[in-house]
Amino acid sequence: MKAMKIIIPFLFVHLLLSGCSIIATGGAEITGLSLLHERRTSKALLNDERIEINAGIELNSYKDIRNDCHFNVTAYNGMVLVTGEAPTETLRNTIIHIIRKISGVKLVHNELIVAQPSSFARRSHDTFITTKVKSSLSNVTNLPGFDATRVKVITENGIVYLLGLVHKNEGLVATEITRRVDGVKKVVKIFEYIE
Repeated sequence: MKAMKIIIPFLFVHLLLSGCSIIATGGAEITGLSLLHERRTSKALLNDERIEINAGIELNSYKDIRNDCHFNVTAYNGMVLVTGEAPTETLRNTIIHIIRKISGVKLVHNELIVAQPSSFARRSHDTFITTKVKSSLSNVTNLPGFDATRVKVITENGIVYLLGLVHKNEGLVATEITRRVDGVKKVVKIFEYIE
């Protein structure tokens, strides 16, 4: 219960930030139900939220990054996935450098591409793909103990990134199901495997 009292203020600040900026994070997906099935420790969960919030604050404090780039920062168990577009290599490198300096970041998966920011239509399509993948994963019934809420799904330009603390067989099933979803160009696994 104490962890929930700590999480609620983090989520409130997080929602305020994500509503006012171009950063998208996974914090809004945290619900009471998903917390029941969460494999991350409460400390790791809070650390991930803090990383995402700090990334939003830091990156949005740079006018050129805020105005000229589209970025998504997703932290999962200290590993950070950065997706989106930056119009120059310099801005791309600056974004990654800022994120690497944030306390608690273990590893950065740099999937930012050098390009003009994607269109609203492209991002909407990516959101639709994410929804279809999550729906497909929630229909898994032939793998005992599989819980779709333990797989975080991020889509950028038709590429689907899968994160989570999973068993190898869970990761394989999630990957194969995701590959079959219409509109998915590629699947990138960023799983942390557990025994």
